[in-house]
Amino acid sequence: MTELTEEKVIDTTVPEGHDGKVWSQGFIKGMTEEGEKLSDLNPESGPLGGSAVKAHSHGDSHGGGVGVPDSSRAGRLTSYRLADFPLITGREEDWRFTPLKRLRGLDRVGVKGQELNGDAPAVEVSKPDAVTVETVGRGDTRIGSAGIPEDRVAAAAWEHFTVATVVTLPAEYQGTAADVTTLTLTGAGLTPAASHIVVHAKKFATGVVVLDHRGSAVLSENVEVLVEDGANLTVVSIQDWNDDAVHASAQHLSVGRDAKVKHVVVNLGGNLLRTTPSARYTGTGGEVEMYGLYFADAGQHLEQRLFVDHSTKKCKSRVTYKGALQGDGAHAVWIGDVLIRKEAEGTDTYEMNRNLILTQGARADSVPNLEIETGLIEGAGHASATGRFDDEQLFYLQARGIPEDVARRLVVRGFLNEVIQHIKVPALEERMRDAVERELAAGAL
Repeated sequence: MTELTEEKVIDTTVPEGHDGKVWSQGFIKGMTEEGEKLSDLNPESGPLGGSAVKAHSHGDSHGGGVGVPDSSRAGRLTSYRLADFPLITGREEDWRFTPLKRLRGLDRVGVKGQELNGDAPAVEVSKPDAVTVETVGRGDTRIGSAGIPEDRVAAAAWEHFTVATVVTLPAEYQGTAADVTTLTLTGAGLTPAASHIVVHAKKFATGVVVLDHRGSAVLSENVEVLVEDGANLTVVSIQDWNDDAVHASAQHLSVGRDAKVKHVVVNLGGNLLRTTPSARYTGTGGEVEMYGLYFADAGQHLEQRLFVDHSTKKCKSRVTYKGALQGDGAHAVWIGDVLIRKEAEGTDTYEMNRNLILTQGARADSVPNLEIETGLIEGAGHASATGRFDDEQLFYLQARGIPEDVARRLVVRGFLNEVIQHIKVPALEERMRDAVERELAAGAL
């Protein structure tokens, strides 16, 4: 076996602060016998951990500034303060796929008079009697309990929202698929605006909450989902805006001990949609299922960036996002970041993204990322695929007398139905199938 040796560098050009050592015989600096030396950050000092939460005070003087930007998802900056985030240039990893000019100023708040002072979407509520929905001020102590902004756009929304909508499922509430709480959020116009929503499922509560976005808006939104121990919550976020809408939605999930969360994102209508869900565990035994359905038409930009932070033992996550694209300039982006920290022994995780390209001129970018800091896990994996119709599937259907155009539609329906059927709310599933039919009809597939 080749011996690794430490050598002293004799060079006057060594920068100040360098330890003056190099490793020879092929040893890669930063590696140890256990593998790569990963970020020193841990849940106690990382996002939503330890001092970050303890230092959090409500009102306009929120703490933050946790983490430093680096190649690891564990080290990304999180802060409640807009000033802590540098201006976005488009060269950053988090923004390299986003057409910044189409954000209509959401990324430039505080620069050259750019403001975020439009009216937030009007909120219409449909709910069971046991569920409460309140409009509260910024000082409400429930705000900030599930998430800290992770980018400049989300931090701007945090600083500029005036009131928040808080949905509370009481402890041990047992809702069914028919007992759905729906917030219909109708955009108030194209003046850039901010909004804030908190969904709180108390201990052992079970229920479904739907956020249904409609109309025209240029909106930066923070959504906090706090799921206490033993609760079982489904949250469905539907973006079915008018064609002129721009929407950036940061959605934070905090998952308690033995809690289960199903998070579904449906991106359909709008000019530019950027959805960034993050899931973190606060106790052992938590389970997260994250599903996504998107259908991009000509000129649309639909971007989904996820982060699952396994920082606790024996937790589970499953991510499945599927999308279809048609028309010139249709663009979909999916980034799936999963981090298994050193402390997260017994983790079980898998993420998958599939894209179906229906016409020439459409583009899908898909990047699964998996960081593992411990080998003591149940399993971890990821998969990504982008392609056109499966010729064998089309041949099979056409061989049975089905015309080609009908066969193509059947393939798309079956492809997307895998996600739709996981919603488990019949009325919503039917609505999503109808939406897919409208998209197919619009594209004359």
